[in-house]
Amino acid sequence: MGEVSLDRRDRKLDLAAHAAWLYYIAGNTQEEIAAKLNVSRQAAQRLVALAVSEKLIKFRLDHPLSECIALAESLRDRFGLSLCEVVPTDAGSGDTFNSIGVCAATHLEAYLMAKTPTILALSSGRTLRAMVEQIPSMNQPQHKIVSIIGNMSHFGRAGRHEVVMHLSDRVGSQAYPVPTPVVATSIEERELLQTQRSFITVKAFAEQAKATFVGISHIAWNAPLHQDGFINDDEVAELIELGAVGEIAGWAYDAQGMLLQKGTNNRVASVPLEQPAHRLMIGVAGGEKKAEAILAALRGKLITGLITDEAAAEAILAKIALS
Repeated sequence: MGEVSLDRRDRKLDLAAHAAWLYYIAGNTQEEIAAKLNVSRQAAQRLVALAVSEKLIKFRLDHPLSECIALAESLRDRFGLSLCEVVPTDAGSGDTFNSIGVCAATHLEAYLMAKTPTILALSSGRTLRAMVEQIPSMNQPQHKIVSIIGNMSHFGRAGRHEVVMHLSDRVGSQAYPVPTPVVATSIEERELLQTQRSFITVKAFAEQAKATFVGISHIAWNAPLHQDGFINDDEVAELIELGAVGEIAGWAYDAQGMLLQKGTNNRVASVPLEQPAHRLMIGVAGGEKKAEAILAALRGKLITGLITDEAAAEAILAKIALS
């Protein structure tokens, strides 16, 4: 009796394999499969489903983005992300700002198109600026565009990659910049700056943001925070000594993504980051040199979403495999 049952099961699996081949490879309809196998349409449908459940057929997506989709799903599952997108790395130009910017802009534009008044928050930087450049002109005065980072050095020099005012000009929304430098000259100055009504207002709006888009940068000599004059030579050297590997909105963190309790973090005048983040915080960054900073931000749960490129995604997953 047992042998008869096994023979019957083998025959059913053979039929399931045949049905799956006809459906997925030859492109037959379920009606055509039913006719060719001399079974009912419902039986043909069940046979195809059986082939899938028994893993008789393996799926391969024949599309240029298939590897990117696989990388994105791996990162999404590993870190429990609300959103994860991986764009192809342009090996020819080596400039991924534009491709990441285009992808991020599709998500930002979806929020901006809403008729319901919405608060959106952003940090600053080259990649976010590329995102904003992709947003079409529109008239959406009901929205509030809020910064979470100042745009000045210790001595009042403006940064080159401000985002909030630029986006507001494009879409006609209300703009709320942070009225402080990125890093104050002393703890006392930071405390004073953060008691201003304007700062308190911006901070309250940022905490209500439906989505926050943040750049992620590495910490190194001539990294953006240093290159743009927001921190000086001694300060970047101190951060490196303290084990900082990345920063978001001026806030430096170590390889585990833990925000530093020393160094310039004592004087950062940006809106504080949640750790772990409870709101939608979308990191927008790519490139292999930022992989360690992005991975640390994921480990520390400083971000809950990620838009990156293949080079960074592959490097992140390789680092995880080695750890």
